[in-house]
Amino acid sequence: MFGGASWINARSLSVWSVGRLLRHGLAACYSLRAMDGELEFMQLALEEGRGAALAGEVPVGAVLVRAGEVIARSGNRTIRDCDPTAHAEIVVLREGARKIGNYRLIGTTLYVTIEPCSMCAGAIIQARVPRVVYGCDDPKGGAVRSCFEILTHPRLNHQVEVTSGVLSNECAALIQAFFAERR
Repeated sequence: MFGGASWINARSLSVWSVGRLLRHGLAACYSLRAMDGELEFMQLALEEGRGAALAGEVPVGAVLVRAGEVIARSGNRTIRDCDPTAHAEIVVLREGARKIGNYRLIGTTLYVTIEPCSMCAGAIIQARVPRVVYGCDDPKGGAVRSCFEILTHPRLNHQVEVTSGVLSNECAALIQAFFAERR
């Protein structure tokens, strides 16, 4: 269910994550030690989100990591690319697949500033990304837990380990400030 990982980051576990672990009887097999670099990778995603905002895009950033190294990073590019599918997550999944040479992104972790939408969640499932770490929830379109639970749906052939709430205040502030300027 949780991608075979042997740990969960104690600094960023949400009540939801702990609840899912306990509900599925998995908490005992996970040590609650902090992962080196997790905050650093989310900071990189925030940088990408800030860059997207400067370009007039919705400020979402994503970073794809494999074996502790960044293999792809981007912000939203829907306006720049005139492409409704150019969400930050999709852009980094495409770039990561090209770099790895395989559309299956086994052994990767996707860091994203906001809860992925249903399109991005579907792409994460198709790419077989084993783990997603995100900052803030998206109550109007989140497909991890807010509106849907795509990444952990039991009827799908792949479930994703999810850690939410990493730098959630910073991630939420970025997107809220962007939309406040436009109102």
